[in-house]
Amino acid sequence: MSLFFMNLLNGLSLGMLLFLISIGLTIIFGVLGVLNFAHGSLYMLGAYFCFQSVSLFHNFWLALLISPLLVAVLGGIIEMSILRPVYGRDVSFQLLLTFGVLLVLDDAVRLIWGSGYHIVNPPALLNGVVHVAGFTYPVYSLFILGLGPLIGVGLWAFFRLTLWGKKIRAASMDREMAAGIGINVNRLFTGVFFFGTWLAGMGGALATPLRAIGPSMGEKIIIESFIVVVIGGLGSFPGAFLGAIILGLINAYGAEYLPRMTMALPYILLALILLTKPRGLLAREV
Repeated sequence: MSLFFMNLLNGLSLGMLLFLISIGLTIIFGVLGVLNFAHGSLYMLGAYFCFQSVSLFHNFWLALLISPLLVAVLGGIIEMSILRPVYGRDVSFQLLLTFGVLLVLDDAVRLIWGSGYHIVNPPALLNGVVHVAGFTYPVYSLFILGLGPLIGVGLWAFFRLTLWGKKIRAASMDREMAAGIGINVNRLFTGVFFFGTWLAGMGGALATPLRAIGPSMGEKIIIESFIVVVIGGLGSFPGAFLGAIILGLINAYGAEYLPRMTMALPYILLALILLTKPRGLLAREV
């Protein structure tokens, strides 16, 4: 029972981290209609910026503030200079363009930080373990487990209850009508992309005490993020939350009970979802 409960916590903690990363991908697609393949590289940059900030300032919380903002500024520049000209064109243009951005960012990381791996320790406040149901569990993982739902509720309240959230929803439903009632759609889209990449950078910074930082870390996470949003439904906010939990639990229990199939299980689940519910479990109505 202790082993089962520990894997449950591991799965939920991983799920919350995946949610923080994939929700940015979901927001960008849901509002802009852009499948941002470079999202994983922006997550990786958030981790590297956090590592560099901790090395310079020796303060994890300051690094957690600075790193996502730097990633978001880069995301805003990418949106205005590269993505804006291809809005409304076929999705293949967006995929090829963002894939090219991914390659550039990956090579830039190797050029600046090298190909080695780096480690960031948890902050002193969240360092150590606690005793839960007969076993010890890292405090930082429990922090991630609690932070995910809080951010999820905050984002839901922002999009449902605030004026900016209503403007974003209006622009996502009908760009021309939103522009007709005085909404600056271009500026709004830049803000949404800025926010989505900020979430990617935040996910990367939060992941640094949990996993080693390396040049290939963005490749695995973008695949998992796409699986999350496809399971939940492209553009679906609650779908991203549900998909992240499902994938996190599959990875945790698969590693324990089906170790030889761990890498294949997410793709098996993805195939089943595409065969039975092609639009995802909680896809938005069109």
